[in-house]
Amino acid sequence: MTSAAAQNLSIYLHWPFCQSKCPYCDFFSRVKKNIDQEAVISGWLQQLERYAEILPKRRIISVFFGGGTPSLIKPQNISRVLEKISGLWPVDGNIEVSLEANPNTRMPNLFADLAAAGINRLSLGIQSLDDRELKFLGRTHSAAEARQAVNDVLHCFDNHSADFIYALPGQEPETWKQRVAEIASLGFRHLSLYQLTIEENTPFYRKGVKPADEDNAAAMYHLSETALAAAGYAKYEVSNYARSGFQSVHNNVYWQGGDYIGIGETAHGRLRKDGRFYAVTDPLQFEELTAAERAEELVIMGLRLTAGIDKKRFHDCCGLNFDAFINQNFKQQALTAGLLQETSAVLKATAEGFLLLDYLISGLCG
Repeated sequence: MTSAAAQNLSIYLHWPFCQSKCPYCDFFSRVKKNIDQEAVISGWLQQLERYAEILPKRRIISVFFGGGTPSLIKPQNISRVLEKISGLWPVDGNIEVSLEANPNTRMPNLFADLAAAGINRLSLGIQSLDDRELKFLGRTHSAAEARQAVNDVLHCFDNHSADFIYALPGQEPETWKQRVAEIASLGFRHLSLYQLTIEENTPFYRKGVKPADEDNAAAMYHLSETALAAAGYAKYEVSNYARSGFQSVHNNVYWQGGDYIGIGETAHGRLRKDGRFYAVTDPLQFEELTAAERAEELVIMGLRLTAGIDKKRFHDCCGLNFDAFINQNFKQQALTAGLLQETSAVLKATAEGFLLLDYLISGLCG
């Protein structure tokens, strides 16, 4: 990083509570109806104060309220957190402040209230516009509620995103082609399309649910890219597409090796401080990483980007020479196979390589 960028910091705030647990979800969350918000928010504010003591000379470029279901947080509590952050650190004039929300909040005027509280980017967890698929996915909203929420979000925010899931059991490419065309027509600035994967310790795994077969999943992946490109969305990460100027600032911090802290149960961060690298977990547990450990993380995250791994940024983030760190024999094999592309400045996956990212990452770091 440049000296200015090295001072940048992003903040992730993890709200772990949900009203119900989706059967595909392996993120940490708690199903709880009665939440003592005052206790949670007070804990967050104390953590922010402690981080400000440790990291005083930073500039905040993004804040992300994730979960869980952070749209359950009262807007006045969102305001308290943002006011605390701006009181502790200088804040970038173009700061991105994101919050994840479900379509069926059951709270009138929630989106307008969130915008008034300081949220300037709303990420809507739609997942599907088909009622049968929503039921299968364990979502508690209907397709009609999703469409109404879309209208409300687009009215209240200029910067917005939506999440969808594809490659469901038995889903065919032709069906997804129609769905992705409808998704593109909704008007979001940013879209995240996630292939259904069955993770251990989820209800789907225990029930033996199988996603769409690999060939159909690959076809749907390519269909998504083609259809969204035609609609003005550029893929910039393996699952993320944006109109010009609307890539996620916060997520790019993760993928490009920037510094961020995580606050809230199970939240984590990555920091470079005094020339050392740290994995940070809540509450303020610092574990020093070796340069090689940080370098491997940078390969894992950076290869997800269509722009690939910037070799200079890699060196600035971990102190190691990129070409010396990676497995050159494997790289040459992958280049010959058409899975990677390389210039003197960048190494990136090809369209075929994006379907084999785990293989490429393992080989490059091996």
